[in-house]
Amino acid sequence: MDNNWILVDSRQKLESAQRDITGSRHIGIDTEYDSFRYFREKLCLIQVRTEARAYIFDPFLNMDFSFLGDVFADNKTVKIIHACDNDIRLLNRDYDFVFSNIFDTYRAASLLGSKTLSLISIVREHLGVELGKTKKLQRSRWDIRPLTNEQLNYAALDALYLINIYHCLRQDLIFHELEEEAQLIFEKMSGVRWSEKTFRPEAASSLDGYDDLTGIQKERLKALYRWRFETAKRTNTAVFLVLSDRNIIDLSRRNSHTIESLSETGILSAKKTKAFGPELIRLLGKTMETASPPPPRGKSAKRNRCFTRSQE
Repeated sequence: MDNNWILVDSRQKLESAQRDITGSRHIGIDTEYDSFRYFREKLCLIQVRTEARAYIFDPFLNMDFSFLGDVFADNKTVKIIHACDNDIRLLNRDYDFVFSNIFDTYRAASLLGSKTLSLISIVREHLGVELGKTKKLQRSRWDIRPLTNEQLNYAALDALYLINIYHCLRQDLIFHELEEEAQLIFEKMSGVRWSEKTFRPEAASSLDGYDDLTGIQKERLKALYRWRFETAKRTNTAVFLVLSDRNIIDLSRRNSHTIESLSETGILSAKKTKAFGPELIRLLGKTMETASPPPPRGKSAKRNRCFTRSQE
């Protein structure tokens, strides 16, 4: 596999890739992105496979690969993608690329009745080939440069068999008279678009431990739950990396008024206490103020009211 892909990191390689890709009737497309550590998925690689080889485009490099937009929109070129949803969403979000004439191998296999729909399973079922992909590489840091040769091999492998799979699945769709139905599905998928995550305040009540909280503790939790979401969005960090569910449940149970008292709870690491401590103290203080009941009337006021009634 090492000699069957090119990392497009120079003008010469870009021109060679452009000639090959624009001259191809069928191309396979895949992406690598990080949806684990970021609030908004971070696009890290774009892989385009022709009959000749795979080309790997790195969004982190200062390379102009806008020509891909013309290819993706060209109805004469078949774009073969496995489970195309996120690939199309991210490429449209980041580059305004639009797609026509796509063939989704995931949905084609599903329409044909395949029980297991991963790319590994479909390649094994139709081509008899074991891809040998590992979860370790799938979850590796695609956002850190330089990428290893092992990572680049893995990325190219995702697109290696897409054209071969396309020919097999297309023949099966024609044989079972499902080609027209598949085309309607593919056209619908071409129009998917990325949308920002939205805040769902009611989801706070589904956290493990919520039912054991008191009323004031639930109010603290709701405030923490919103703050965590807004902080994750502002910093483009995955929600759980800001604070875990366990963190905000435990914080809601404690009445911390100072950084020192927050540190003493041991709920947060020193790093997170330093980063978020002042905001959390202000937040928890506001929650106490809004949730505190009005002070009870004094005994003297009660006696005066009784006295007044007795004189009537």
